[in-house]
Amino acid sequence: MAGAPGGGELGPAAGEPLLQRPDSGQGSPEPPAHGKPQQGFLSSLFTRDQSCPLMLQKTLDTNPYVKLLLDAMKHSGCAVNRGRHFSCEVCDGNVSGGFDASTSQIVLCENNIRNQVHMGRVVTHELIHAFDHCRAHVHWFTNIRHLACSEIRAASLSGDCSLVNELFRLRFGLKQHHQTCVRDRAVLSILAVRNVSREEAQKAVDEVFQTCFNDREPFGRIPHNQTYARYAHRDFQNRDRYYSNI
Repeated sequence: MAGAPGGGELGPAAGEPLLQRPDSGQGSPEPPAHGKPQQGFLSSLFTRDQSCPLMLQKTLDTNPYVKLLLDAMKHSGCAVNRGRHFSCEVCDGNVSGGFDASTSQIVLCENNIRNQVHMGRVVTHELIHAFDHCRAHVHWFTNIRHLACSEIRAASLSGDCSLVNELFRLRFGLKQHHQTCVRDRAVLSILAVRNVSREEAQKAVDEVFQTCFNDREPFGRIPHNQTYARYAHRDFQNRDRYYSNI
């Protein structure tokens, strides 16, 4: 995930609170709640040392959104290495993951990622931030419009605003609902990582929305489900063949 300098920001996953790494750069487990039995040693070992890496590996191997993004990163000169660019860590709060621009690393919160589907969505969202970091000089900390643009793209292209997810949120039936969801998720993401008012966050999203919403790289289309993502991946793989015949 080498690319433009990013200022050390940690991007949120799918509109969730910002991941905060301690000064050591490593995750630290939360103390167990009062009256709640502690997890057994073997169960804890499996959860922390195996579940997250295994779900990550399956996502990298099989998720069509992720496979396209990995190809696009490599094509852009920012090839992703599983051991170098992903880190399973225990995170504070309810955050699921984040993109650390200072280290070009995606952090996955092993204590908060619920299942394989959730892992795929988190990895996809953060890889979109990583892709933007690779291809452009994104000033994560100093330019709120840059942040808004990447959050718009991540919300739109990661599947976070898919019909299934919106049904689970009991939100559906609105005209141009995808656009509405993307706007809302982008604003929530900005509020989670910046000490700004909702009005400021909304203004930043509004100012760049149309341009960034229409930027569908590397998918070329809005991948509303995995079938769309597979088609998008096929089209991406055929781009060089198409242009070589012009």
